[in-house]
Amino acid sequence: MDISIHATFLPHDDPEASLAFYRDALGFEVRNQVEYGGMHWNTVGPPDQPDVNIVLYPPGAEPGITDDERRTITEMMAKGTYASLMLATKDLDSTFQQVQAADVEVVQEPTDQPWGARDCALRDPAGNMIRIQERP
Repeated sequence: MDISIHATFLPHDDPEASLAFYRDALGFEVRNQVEYGGMHWNTVGPPDQPDVNIVLYPPGAEPGITDDERRTITEMMAKGTYASLMLATKDLDSTFQQVQAADVEVVQEPTDQPWGARDCALRDPAGNMIRIQERP
């Protein structure tokens, strides 16, 4: 069996702000931009990993979602509890300095965790938790 992760989805509530975060602060390349029915999807990814994609999508765009569900998603995004993503880097301190210079919301500076990982945490403009872990 040969299965790989091709794309993951994170909601956004401002396509331009999310694009600026992933493109300008994290250095991801923009791979696709789609307008449909007054909504906007952006696909971004690391330049050296063309098969790994993050699709930034409008919350509640899925067919069949109710207004109550859409409201719950929006409330959870505002609290930063709806979605998250774990990224990796070989040099966390250097990456953190570069990202922090882009004036992003820092949740946790680089920290040695009791379970052995070293990581930091940020929030993207939609409230998604973005953790960056140092990997050898």
